[in-house]
Amino acid sequence: MYKVKVYVTLRESVLDPQGGAVKRALHTMEYKEVEEVRIGKYMELTVNSTDNVEQRIDEMCSKLLANTVIEDYRFEIEEVVPS
Repeated sequence: MYKVKVYVTLRESVLDPQGGAVKRALHTMEYKEVEEVRIGKYMELTVNSTDNVEQRIDEMCSKLLANTVIEDYRFEIEEVVPS
């Protein structure tokens, strides 16, 4: 069994209006040192398979979990040892 952490972020070339709103709010709260905010998504999956795990996760990300036109993704796979 595997625990998979998936990180999805907007591509650098894509404008991030939500990140801009958070940055403005932080500046309003006197956190002027914040220069940029980019908003993303984080997902955890538990996968009960040992066959082609990396390939299967990559397919899941490219087909559903990320919009590959405007988003990049990366993932980490950890083997879970049952206790």
